Amino acid sequence: MTNILFVCTGNTCRSPMAEAMLKNKAGKGIYVKSAGVFASNGSDASPQTKQVLAEKGIISNHKSSSVTQELIDWATYILTMTSSHKHAVLSSFPNITDKVYTLKEFVAESGMNSDISDPFGGSIDIYRETYEELEPLIDALLTKLSD
Repeated sequence: MTNILFVCTGNTCRSPMAEAMLKNKAGKGIYVKSAGVFASNGSDASPQTKQVLAEKGIISNHKSSSVTQELIDWATYILTMTSSHKHAVLSSFPNITDKVYTLKEFVAESGMNSDISDPFGGSIDIYRETYEELEPLIDALLTKLSD
């Protein structure tokens, strides 16, 4: 059993998108949640996130939540959308360095920028671009988890 926690800022755009994508593709034994470093509890995913997911045939009934000790303890791996999210998690929970990575870092995607672009406040096309950025990373994550 592997528990994946995706983390972004408000838990309404990137992390719920990644959560829904992985849930849609994952087999048995992989459980997925998401949270935000500055999230308010109980908010829906953004309308654009829900629309892009629906366009891909993925239904999400997401409600935002903040990063908690309970979620930290639950997670096998905590995969953040940016390096600043990673640092925020580690500053609040310093004893978990062995399980916190940016998503790009975890799947070993090389390149200068380890951050997933933030679509917040952007057009639906920006959200589609974020989905397209996440898709190969989610596929690479599944491959890594199955190895």
